[in-house]
Amino acid sequence: MNMPNSKLDAEALYQALAKLVKTGVSKLDNIAVVGIYSGGAWLAERLAAELQLKDRLGFIDVSFYRDDYAEKGLHAEVKPSQIPFEVDGATIILVDDVLYTGRTTRAAINELFDYGRPARIMLAALVDRGGRELPISADFVADTVSLEGKQQLVLHRAADGRFSLTVDHA
Repeated sequence: MNMPNSKLDAEALYQALAKLVKTGVSKLDNIAVVGIYSGGAWLAERLAAELQLKDRLGFIDVSFYRDDYAEKGLHAEVKPSQIPFEVDGATIILVDDVLYTGRTTRAAINELFDYGRPARIMLAALVDRGGRELPISADFVADTVSLEGKQQLVLHRAADGRFSLTVDHA
């Protein structure tokens, strides 16, 4: 998709992503879902419910693990990471809303290893916007979008839980 000015249908993208993940993990054991705050956490909550893995759902905030922490600083709201299951030997579905440079994914993987050694980590992203700075790719991605350098794709969650996407200008 190369239409950054049009309204992206986040609900349709989520349904496509969920279908890909369900098919991709159907024969795997010891699965857990971990969402990266905040958009990835919202997606992970819904995905874990659909996969019937609510007791195998975790969340991570990668703020302190980013290699660009000094220049980015803290988000307005830092949330504590919560991994309430055994990471050792688990197949982790790491969920993020937008895959861009790969730095958030790298930070999330580093943090996951502080909790144990997973058997496998698979990345699920709602949207891949390209622009990778690290050799990271998603195992599951609903769509690819081209944006200009200063544009950001932002996932929102309404009070009723429905998702929407906007293109913001930084």
